Amino acid sequence: MRKIVLDLAVTLDGFIEGPNGEIDWCIMDDDMDFQGFLSGIDTILYGRVSYDMWGNYQPEADASEGEKSLWAAVHSKKKVVFSSQQRQDSNATFITSDIPAKVAELKNQDGKDIWLYGGAKLITTFIQYGLIDVYRISVHPIVLGAGKPLFANLREKIDLQLKGVNKFKSGVVQLIYEA
Repeated sequence: MRKIVLDLAVTLDGFIEGPNGEIDWCIMDDDMDFQGFLSGIDTILYGRVSYDMWGNYQPEADASEGEKSLWAAVHSKKKVVFSSQQRQDSNATFITSDIPAKVAELKNQDGKDIWLYGGAKLITTFIQYGLIDVYRISVHPIVLGAGKPLFANLREKIDLQLKGVNKFKSGVVQLIYEA
């Protein structure tokens, strides 16, 4: 069965965005092997706001070949958007109801693992329904003091088992847990 993998960057003080939505603190080291992660998935799950911001993002014409390649790999994946608003979009499937059943259907399909991209509201919903199989959290060496927290409005604790730790040259530490 396919797994739902939350792969996300977070500050040392637990924020996924700064107070104004900024993510300029996020580091992408070449030793992180993000392309390797992308090769292990074939579907990306978005909330509507995250999809509208990043689901069809194209890097600037003068961006590095590495950045262009990364975004081409992201855009080669099947995209599923969870939203209260139904919408026709040739690049994505929109799901507006019955999240647990729809996620179970996705997990039972043949294929690779599934990346839960976010945003925060969708991540909280997935946590509350117990739908995340792997938490792959990259802790960045910065403290913002304010912003959008990763874990907000949780109803109960989550017990996780540590499966791996990766340390990168930038000081980012990636923690991999299974539910």
